[in-house]
Amino acid sequence: MKKTILFLSLLFIIASCGQSKQNISYKISMGTVPNTGIFTDNDSITVWGASMVKGDDGLFHIFYSRWPKKMGWAWVTDSEIAHAVGKTPYGPFKFHDIALPRRGKEYWDGLCTHNPTIHKFGDKYYLYYMGNTGDGVNPCVPGKPKLNWVHRNNQRIGVAVADNPNGPWQRFDKPLVDSSADSLAIDGVMTSNPSVCRMKDDKILMVYKGVGAHFPAPNYGPVNHCVAIGETPIGPFKKYTKPVFTAKGERFPAEDPYIWYQDGKYHAIVKRIKKENKKRQFFLWQYESLDGIEWYESENYLVSKIEVTWANGKHQKLAHLERPQVFIENGVPISILCAADTLDANNIRRSFNLQIPLSIEKIKN
Repeated sequence: MKKTILFLSLLFIIASCGQSKQNISYKISMGTVPNTGIFTDNDSITVWGASMVKGDDGLFHIFYSRWPKKMGWAWVTDSEIAHAVGKTPYGPFKFHDIALPRRGKEYWDGLCTHNPTIHKFGDKYYLYYMGNTGDGVNPCVPGKPKLNWVHRNNQRIGVAVADNPNGPWQRFDKPLVDSSADSLAIDGVMTSNPSVCRMKDDKILMVYKGVGAHFPAPNYGPVNHCVAIGETPIGPFKKYTKPVFTAKGERFPAEDPYIWYQDGKYHAIVKRIKKENKKRQFFLWQYESLDGIEWYESENYLVSKIEVTWANGKHQKLAHLERPQVFIENGVPISILCAADTLDANNIRRSFNLQIPLSIEKIKN
């Protein structure tokens, strides 16, 4: 009898420990933007979104999307992934090279590489990204964004591999995660915007953007977020069919997730898109998951509105604040990188990347 009671007590303690670990939630907030925490490349280049890794050289390497400013908002046809280097997580960063340049329209990612997320797993660096090809026609003019729908619907997820963040990068002739054969699947038209993290069993969790063909061409829809799990950083990946980050009645509720594992949970910061008074409102939103497959809004879901505070104390509302990428050092998230912009009177964007300190308060529910 005593042995039975002891055994049950041990089970209760183990269960309680597991439950308390699972019941830790985060309240995440952004600090002030340091003076060096803004990256713009040069005056002729548009930059949009960056991801950072610390190299074995002790330097900080960011990989970011860029294209010529004179082309307008030409991300879907003319983006390329570039690489810059700095001595601190907050810069200043200096352009180093083009990591993933154009390589010919005959390749699945031959004309456009975009939305990078960089990770080191083991002794190699993995640069995940969106790539596409198409007719190469940019329909944009400055101040008037317009999509080339062929390029948009040709988006696929890829990965490049290197021994060093300075390259050279090995690219592959096929996408890492292709669209599903069934056009009515949640990713039956296109796959894009990968976010990955190592799982507790050493597999690779990916959450990505997919579009299905439930609505007419060329934009199709709805825009979903999908889950896939890889046996290794370069796959193969098993897809799950249930969309995540959903909102009832909304065809495009979210995009740009960043995911990581900490304190017994998977965490995500996501660009949340909400319609209020027939106008789209943007936020950075927090989600959580116990298994990486089922996701729910965190109790403290709001990370940030579309605004920042600068080092001089000035508070500024922005046109956009998105593409969140968390920088984690020694297992602890310390900063967040975001794409941001302002609009002038002619609707011309001035875009830049931000590196912002991140504050995480652990709360037991």
